[in-house]
Amino acid sequence: MVSRTLCGVLGVVMCAGWTTLLAQTVGRSADAATPLVLSADVDSIIHPVSAEYMIHTIERADAERAALLVFTLRTPGGLVDSTRQIVSRMIAASTPIAVFVAPSGSRAASAGFIIVLAADVAAMAPGTHIGAAHPVSGTGEKVDEVMAKKAASDVAAYVRTLATKRGRNVMLAEQAVNDSRAFTEGEALNAMPPLIDVSATDVNDLLRKLDGQSITRFDGSKVTLRTAGARVVPVEMNWRQRVLSAIAHPNIAYILLTLGTLGLTIELWNPGSILPGVVGALSLLLAFFAFQVLPVNYAGVLLMVLGIVLLILEVKITSFGLLTLGGLVSLVLGSMMLVDSSLPELRVSLRLIVPITLSVAGILIFLVRLGVTAQMMRPETGDAGMLHQFGEVITAVGPESEGQVRTHGEIWRAVATEPIGPGSRVRVTAIDGLVLTVRPEARS
Repeated sequence: MVSRTLCGVLGVVMCAGWTTLLAQTVGRSADAATPLVLSADVDSIIHPVSAEYMIHTIERADAERAALLVFTLRTPGGLVDSTRQIVSRMIAASTPIAVFVAPSGSRAASAGFIIVLAADVAAMAPGTHIGAAHPVSGTGEKVDEVMAKKAASDVAAYVRTLATKRGRNVMLAEQAVNDSRAFTEGEALNAMPPLIDVSATDVNDLLRKLDGQSITRFDGSKVTLRTAGARVVPVEMNWRQRVLSAIAHPNIAYILLTLGTLGLTIELWNPGSILPGVVGALSLLLAFFAFQVLPVNYAGVLLMVLGIVLLILEVKITSFGLLTLGGLVSLVLGSMMLVDSSLPELRVSLRLIVPITLSVAGILIFLVRLGVTAQMMRPETGDAGMLHQFGEVITAVGPESEGQVRTHGEIWRAVATEPIGPGSRVRVTAIDGLVLTVRPEARS
C-alpha cells in the first residue's frame, strides 16, 4: 500500500515537472518567434556619458540579436568626438538602428543631426526639426577664420560621406554644416532625395510603418525589417550614467563650482571644520569632471575667482563699496562666460546666475565680517582674559601688603598702588603669576 502511494506521488511530481518544462520550452519558442526591439531615450547633450549609454545599448542589441534598435533622440548638440564614437559604433553594429526625433516639438541639432544622418533608418515626428550642424569652439577661445573653415570643412566632409552611403540628400546635409541650415520634418522627408526615411507619431507607429521595409546597411547589404507584433524592451541609463549625465549639465556644473569654492574658502577660514572642506573638494572634483565635457571658457573661471577675492578684500580694505561692486560684476560676468556655446541649452541660465551670485556675495561678506569681529573681541580666557576685569576687595590690599580680591568668580591674591579697604570695587590692571595688581574703581 505504501509502495503504491509512493509511486503515485512520484508520478504526479514527474508529470508536473514535464508540464513545467514543456511550458517553458513553448514560452521560449514563442519569444524566439517574436521580434525583439530595444528602445532607448537619449534626452541630453551629446557627451562621453551619453555616448557610453548609446554604445552599451548597441552592444546589448547585438548580443540579444534584436530585430531593431530605436533611439528616440532629443538633443541641442554636443561634442564632435563623442558623436564620432557613437556613429562609428552604429556603423559597425550588426543590429539595424533607427534614430527617431520625437516627440513633437523636439529637435536633433548639431551633433544630433549627424547621428540622425548616420542611422539605418532616420525618422522624425511631426513638428520636429533637425540641422544647424556648424561646428563651434569647445574651449571658449576665439577661433581664427582659417581654423574655423578647416573645422567646418572637416565636418562637412564627414556628413557628405554619411549622406552618400545612406542614400540621403548630400547637398542639404552639407548646407546644415556650412550654412547652419535646419529642416522641419516635412522639408526633410519631401526633399529629393530625402534627408529622412519616415515620419511617425511615436515608436509604435514607427514600428508599424517599418514592418516589411527593406533597408540598405552601411556596408551595402540588404535587410528586411520584421517589426509586426514586436516585443519592445526599453533600455535605460544605469544609476552611474544618470548621475554623471546630470552633473554634466551647465547649470549643475555651475552650482558645483560655486559650492566647491565656497566650501574650501570656509574651510580655510576655519581649519578643522572638516564638513565644508569635504563638501567643497567633492563639489570641485565633480565640477571639473563636467568641465571636461562642456565647452568651458577658463577666463570665466578666473573672473569668478577674482570676484570672490574682491569680496573678501572689501572687509579688509576701506573702498566705500567699490570692491564689493567689482566683485559682484566679476562674478556675474565670469558666470555668464563660464560655458561658451552658441546654444542656449549649453549655457548657464541667467536666472540661476543672479540669485547664486548675490547669495555667495552675501555669505562671503557675512563670514568675513564674523571673522574680523571675532579678532577684535577682547579675550575671555587666560591671562589676557583677566585684564580689565572688575572685582571686589575681601581683605585690605595695598602697595606693601597682599590682600584678597574676588574677581572672575574666583578669589585671588592682590596688591594695589594705594591702600584699598574691604568691600571696595576694583579693576585688574596687571597679573604676575598668581598675584593681581588692582586699582580702585568708582561704583556706578
